[in-house]
Amino acid sequence: MGLLELCEEVFGTSDLYRVLGVRREASDDEVRRGYHKVSLRVHPDRVGEDDKEDATRHFQILGKVYSVLSDKEQRALYDEQGTVDEDSDVLSQDRDWETYWRLLFKKISLEDIQAFEKTYKGSEEELADIKQAYLDFKGDMDQIMESVLCVQYTDEPRIRNIIQQAIDAGEIPSYNAFVKESKQKMNARKRRAQEEAKEAEISRKELGLDEGVDNLKSIIQSRQKDRQKEMDNFLAQMEAKYCKPSKRGGKKTPLKKEKK
Repeated sequence: MGLLELCEEVFGTSDLYRVLGVRREASDDEVRRGYHKVSLRVHPDRVGEDDKEDATRHFQILGKVYSVLSDKEQRALYDEQGTVDEDSDVLSQDRDWETYWRLLFKKISLEDIQAFEKTYKGSEEELADIKQAYLDFKGDMDQIMESVLCVQYTDEPRIRNIIQQAIDAGEIPSYNAFVKESKQKMNARKRRAQEEAKEAEISRKELGLDEGVDNLKSIIQSRQKDRQKEMDNFLAQMEAKYCKPSKRGGKKTPLKKEKK
């Protein structure tokens, strides 16, 4: 079975860009971040023994998808013809995908996340990310709120204000999904966020934990698998933003502070 057929079977789509959750026009760095984010959800190290076999298969297929889209010649072929060269060195080589993945990405700590959040919120970088999310999702606030880093439901008025100012300034188009969003949809999003916050607070008290990011992770990990996935998704966003690719075949490069 070819790569496109495997993607259809495992991920429900044969579109390699959709598998990684990126636009067809995505830059190389966006493709890398998309691969990182999706692979974290199915990384064999992040699932239980019952799910490890499926996760490994997903992980291997994702690696091949990334290999195609990160190779200029293979990506050009796919963009032009909608096919991949199954006999190419990119796909035919016997690669240890976990080792390859660890060469690409370094692990970050929750302390890194806290430090990042302090400098990220209100920065030019956050402003650019909000605008890009608005464009990527055509004004859908549900997806915008899920994709922008370090966002809680209480940030929505601030996020909406940033977007509206950009629309008024002619920097981004006016999408109906944003300007004509129903109050019912807004309220549903708010209820979901409040319920999640309430559940986390109840769990924190039940476990006798103090407030804080470390304990938030403990709370989420104490719940069912879907709760673990939520935390993984958040960490995936942060790691994708924070991590830098290391030189191929060399030592991992140290994390450099991003310019604002």
